[in-house]
Amino acid sequence: MAKDETQAVTDPVAVVLVDSGLPHLDRPFEYAVPAALAEAAQPGVRVKVRFAGRDVPGFVIERRSGAEHEGRLTPIRTVVSSEPVLTPAILGLAREVAQAYAGTVGDVLRLAVPPRHARAEAALSAASSGARDLDPRAPDATAWEPYPAGAALLRHLREGRSPVAAWSAIPAATRPEVDWPRALAQACAATASGGRGAIVIVPDQRDLDRVDQALRAELGPGRHVLLTAEQGPQARYTAWLTVLRGQVSVVAGTRSAAFAPMPRLGLLAVWDDGDDLHEEPRAPYHHVRELALIRGRREAAAVLIGGFGRTVASMQLVEQGVARAVDPDPVLLRAAMPRILVAGEGREQERDSAAASARLPSLAWRTATAALASGPVLVQVPRRGYIPALACQNCRARARCQRCEGPLGQPVAGQPPLCRWCASPAPAWTCPACGDRRLRSLVIGSRRTAEELGRAFPGVSLVRSSAGEVKASVGPRPALVIATPGAEPIAEGGYAAALLLDAWALLDRPSLDAGPEALRRWLAAAALVRPATGGGTAGKSGGGTAGRTGGGTAGTSGEGVVVLCGAAGESAIPAVEALVRWDPRWLAERELREREALRLPPVSVMAAVSGPRAVLAEVAQSLEVPPSVARFGPSAIGPSAVGQDDLHRLVFKADAAEGAGLARALSDARAARSARKETPALGVRMRLTDLD
Repeated sequence: MAKDETQAVTDPVAVVLVDSGLPHLDRPFEYAVPAALAEAAQPGVRVKVRFAGRDVPGFVIERRSGAEHEGRLTPIRTVVSSEPVLTPAILGLAREVAQAYAGTVGDVLRLAVPPRHARAEAALSAASSGARDLDPRAPDATAWEPYPAGAALLRHLREGRSPVAAWSAIPAATRPEVDWPRALAQACAATASGGRGAIVIVPDQRDLDRVDQALRAELGPGRHVLLTAEQGPQARYTAWLTVLRGQVSVVAGTRSAAFAPMPRLGLLAVWDDGDDLHEEPRAPYHHVRELALIRGRREAAAVLIGGFGRTVASMQLVEQGVARAVDPDPVLLRAAMPRILVAGEGREQERDSAAASARLPSLAWRTATAALASGPVLVQVPRRGYIPALACQNCRARARCQRCEGPLGQPVAGQPPLCRWCASPAPAWTCPACGDRRLRSLVIGSRRTAEELGRAFPGVSLVRSSAGEVKASVGPRPALVIATPGAEPIAEGGYAAALLLDAWALLDRPSLDAGPEALRRWLAAAALVRPATGGGTAGKSGGGTAGRTGGGTAGTSGEGVVVLCGAAGESAIPAVEALVRWDPRWLAERELREREALRLPPVSVMAAVSGPRAVLAEVAQSLEVPPSVARFGPSAIGPSAVGQDDLHRLVFKADAAEGAGLARALSDARAARSARKETPALGVRMRLTDLD
């Protein structure tokens, strides 16, 4: 207890948001402010209060002259820190995000406000307040010259306006001055020159390193900070306090940086919004794109959603008039893109009848051989590891663990298969369907690919880059660079060629976004390849830089070439067509039309509730939602992580206008169950795009 129990004279009541962790208690409570804490217990500070018989953390969100509660108020136990870390803007954002995703404010605040670090507070002097002045010269706009709407976008940012833009970036393997990190840095500089702050959110540390370098070059040292999970607790909290105190005007970071407490926010930029790293894996499971749109609207800030591709969600924003498209000039785009070929189509099929099914068709081999004379060659492989999936050699049935039914894979050459779920070895595996004991690979991983290419190209240097061993960059010398999607190193001067292997593995994923996601990964790799300055024949008409045929000699000196392998078939594949023409907007429009006809996300809102079957049946009966909201299930989804063997899922689908009502109904159902102390708790995920 505080030493002085006398209440504060001015505003003796504090409204405290208590971190109870319970949905039905996700609301503020009133506490008395002891006189000894009257100066320190200001709105936004962390406190400890007595709640349900124990000391729990919380935030003061308001001071009042009187209480609504008629009884005696419990006094605040202590003020943890006098730093007002919870700003009204972040609190309002947390409440709206919690409502939209059927979560709790406490869940959002645990993501938004990092844990306190006392030494960071002590080390960071409060005397040095205010952002450092930028160079008085007009910010550079070179990176936005390839975009007809680029100059207008920068002008709006400088003048303090708040446009929403969907930006398709131009490939710039040989022109770093117009590459996407430089474009983001110049957008931040334009925003800062108008007296406002900017936040840039990227998927991973590798992208963040590139943005960090571009911001240093554009703004100068010490004028921006990074916020990422890779930082230690003290470094992260120090950077976060620097933003809170207004000492910098630009922040770059990963997912959680979207909550950075920028005092006067002017721009929220999200790079590569289709990357699943932008989706929060913890409750309330929000997406950074949606968070940026909510915060931009609340704080009158501009929102820039960029990438080489165009997601269906951002395309919907353009068609609804919420966002304006910022696309490159078609002539400049065609001059910047590499030559794109599809193995197994056109004249190449006549030359090599196995090209459509071969993993490394002759076109790819010839292209790599020719390109290695002038530089490195990128080989994109969809899966990491050695052989991540196995099947019966005789009947092609998927090989599964006899213990837990998990999929079998071979992590290292010469070792027996292992279960990818429980890690149990299966040296004597027998197919339960046909009794055969022979195994074949379903998918080849990056390690096995490197082994095969090492034999196909003897004497050529091999570089591997995948999760756990990501390479940031490679030199200009000839080498084969085998990388998984998202881990492709940057090549000095650009890659001479790229081979996109096993296209079917991306296209056949059981996902609603399989096509757009495959295109996003292919474009990211193709953007690292030199432009097709050498010309050459392509397509049935024989002109341009992109084509669906492998005829002729690919990969001549100075000509950047991309070969897509494993996608040829009887009918045209939309994602492949979009890659050949470098037209992600066309694919996004096509996908949006189809989803409008089928009422699939993002046209509709889907939510999933998980729990025991009996509980879900009760929820389905009692939930107060409009009759137009469709229900599916409950259906079994397997055992849970806590050993619950009766885990089922109930899916709801509602029109976009009914999404907010569905979220409220699901939130109320969670709170009611929590108030009755019923277990287990319901798992709720709003705004799903896939059910896998």
